[in-house]
Amino acid sequence: MKKMVLILAVLFAVSALVFAGGGGQQSGGQSGGAQASAKPQIALLMRNMNEQFLKDYAENIRRLAVEKGVDLNVQDANNAPDTQLTQLQTLLNQGYKYFVIIPLVPELSDQMNQLIAEKGGAAAYSNIQPTVESLKVGKNFFFASSPEFVGGRYQGQLIADYFDKNPDKAPGKALNMLLILGQLGHPAQVNREAGLLSELKTRGYTVNIVARDTANWTPDQAQQKMDAWIGAYRGRFNVVAAQNDGMALGAVESLVQNGLTKSDANDGTILTVPVLGIDATGEALNSMKENKLYATVLQDALGQATTAFDVIYQVATGTYKPGNAAGGTPVATAVIDEAPANDAAVIGQCYLVPFVPVDKDSDYYKANAPR
Repeated sequence: MKKMVLILAVLFAVSALVFAGGGGQQSGGQSGGAQASAKPQIALLMRNMNEQFLKDYAENIRRLAVEKGVDLNVQDANNAPDTQLTQLQTLLNQGYKYFVIIPLVPELSDQMNQLIAEKGGAAAYSNIQPTVESLKVGKNFFFASSPEFVGGRYQGQLIADYFDKNPDKAPGKALNMLLILGQLGHPAQVNREAGLLSELKTRGYTVNIVARDTANWTPDQAQQKMDAWIGAYRGRFNVVAAQNDGMALGAVESLVQNGLTKSDANDGTILTVPVLGIDATGEALNSMKENKLYATVLQDALGQATTAFDVIYQVATGTYKPGNAAGGTPVATAVIDEAPANDAAVIGQCYLVPFVPVDKDSDYYKANAPR
């Protein structure tokens, strides 16, 4: 009888251990519950992992998680809003409370933050801004990103600088522009375009948009678009502005393939017209070194990722206090024209990571260009 009792006790103990340890893999994080580890638990929800900026952002979050001893769960929504909401709900059910999020659209943040708040959690948003209303759900919801209007302004500044140096390429300060847009209605698409055109007007340039259309942030679509435009408008445009580097590099390839090159790069490019992007990816800097892409604007994937991760890490570890800096970025103190940092009620939850104009004379290019 004693032997039977002992056997049953051992079996019970073993089964309890198996149950406690089950639930999938956790390290590095694609699955598993948040209760499986004593380490801080943070989940990263990405709208996609196809664009270079988003790849860089996710890689920086992974690196930071390793450095801080965080169990990180990374989810890719593959551009499907319903998928992203399902991923969030699943993670909440598994016990996750702390999130870094690049949502598909701003409006998703309303539902996301309500769900997270019900669990007493926190979230920081980058790249796609959350709505003002979603930040008002609670003081543990944050915006850690860069004002898109400013990014567009810097692109306009670089274009104006180029034509100020080469006035013969824009007689009468007239620009005939091909404008390659990101996803239509996307906050970056709207605000970068507005900033670009505002800055050029301020600098005294008249902008005639010869053609304007979306390439949905992708190089292949941009190259196809440029091929068609070159066929229709060859000789009728003097600048190409793309709203990210991927599309800019697609435009560069089209210009090269269609023979719109010259033998010298005295103006900073071997292309017959300057092409400019936004993001300052490694591929863009390499193209600049090859005298193809003329210039870009740094959207700081490292800075945004570090800021978003750090403020959520502070909340998760109980060290956050309102007004804390995050990842070296101070909290905003004055409202700007762009949501969500245009509302004084949530300005203390906004961390504005600066854009930086990048041409070959810039400190950023000199420090980061391929050797």
